[in-house]
Amino acid sequence: MFDRIGGAPTFDRLVRRFYEGVQQDEVIWPMYPADDLDGAVWRLSQFLQQYWGGPSTYSEQRGHPRLRMRHHPFRITPEAREHWLQHMQDAVESLDLAPLDEAELWAYLDRAAHAMTNAFD
Repeated sequence: MFDRIGGAPTFDRLVRRFYEGVQQDEVIWPMYPADDLDGAVWRLSQFLQQYWGGPSTYSEQRGHPRLRMRHHPFRITPEAREHWLQHMQDAVESLDLAPLDEAELWAYLDRAAHAMTNAFD
């Protein structure tokens, strides 16, 4: 998938578009490091690149992704998850991928967002 959809530049565009939306979101923006937005962009882009068959830079620099553990400190409610998914869906759609590639990418992101939900009140 990494090469098929355009490699690192495509994932960088995806993540930057995602964060454009997140910065305007009163529900989830407080969970993000406003003072390290470039770092957050780098981490998400590198993680997704590695997951989809790109370079292993993320693991080389940060170790195993351990997504649930890394997200545990944040209160991720179903409402927060849905806001995250809205911004990610906008970002995915902005890429104009082939329908099957978009569906494959979206299916993973949707599953991952549900797996990160950790507060249900």
